[in-house]
Amino acid sequence: MRMITKGAEPRSLTEHRAQAHSNYDNYTQKDELRAALVSEQKGLCCYCTGRIRANSTSMKIEHWRCQSDHAELQLVYANLLGACLGGDGRSAAEQHCDTRKGNLDLKWNPADSAHMIETKVRYLFDGTIESNDVDFNSQLNEVLGLNIGFLRSNRKAALDSVLAWWRSTPNAKTKIPQQINSRVNGLEHQPFSPVAVWFMREKLAGTTK
Repeated sequence: MRMITKGAEPRSLTEHRAQAHSNYDNYTQKDELRAALVSEQKGLCCYCTGRIRANSTSMKIEHWRCQSDHAELQLVYANLLGACLGGDGRSAAEQHCDTRKGNLDLKWNPADSAHMIETKVRYLFDGTIESNDVDFNSQLNEVLGLNIGFLRSNRKAALDSVLAWWRSTPNAKTKIPQQINSRVNGLEHQPFSPVAVWFMREKLAGTTK
């Protein structure tokens, strides 16, 4: 998981919300919304940080607070995120992210700067994501399913790659800021790159051996 900086909402959403009897279901310009979400999330799912593209066949529009319990937020841009398909159509054990979350609530929002999501999670070398916050740690597993096998393997691969760089690069610590900068800037990020950025920040702070 990583912090998402929300940009300006699509004009079509602003205009639709101003109309009488507007709701999410009768908002017809969702392609514009998808494009805005994918752009500000640098092409990564809001939860697992896998790749998403701005079309209905590769992503979902996620309501952080679900529509069924929070109808007043269904057209509020701050409540909208871009999520991967999350194993849609597969067994419950194979589902993750928004598909698994359904109408359940999460304690922390990756797009709310006050929640400081990147301080709430850490990664183990087997690719496990976990949190010191007991409630949120349970939600990472039970609500979002972020520790199912293939997601853990993808995060491990990202960690293995940056660890190999760390071990093979002379004076690697002095080069971390440049590495972080190259991974957090740009129009599109590599899938699961937030894991590598977390590792390098931990190295820079001296909190990881």
